Amino acid sequence: MQTVKMYTTAVCPYCVRAKQLLKSRGVDQIEEVRVDTDPQVREHMMAITGRRTVPQIFIGSTHVGGCDDLMALDAQGGLLPLLNAP
Repeated sequence: MQTVKMYTTAVCPYCVRAKQLLKSRGVDQIEEVRVDTDPQVREHMMAITGRRTVPQIFIGSTHVGGCDDLMALDAQGGLLPLLNAP
């Protein structure tokens, strides 16, 4: 299974929803990077994603996007193949 990295904040309902969806699809470990505790981390997230909002989700080296993007990918049947890619 691919590694999952998620940029998050402490109080973020979309982050919680994204984590719940990923866990329901078999992801047992998510590397969380908190952007609310370090402004440089938020700057880095914005530089690599072009977005300011959280969550920002990476599966392997693929930037999936935010919670809505993750849910759309799952609805289209693309989440599990991405998670299970070699």
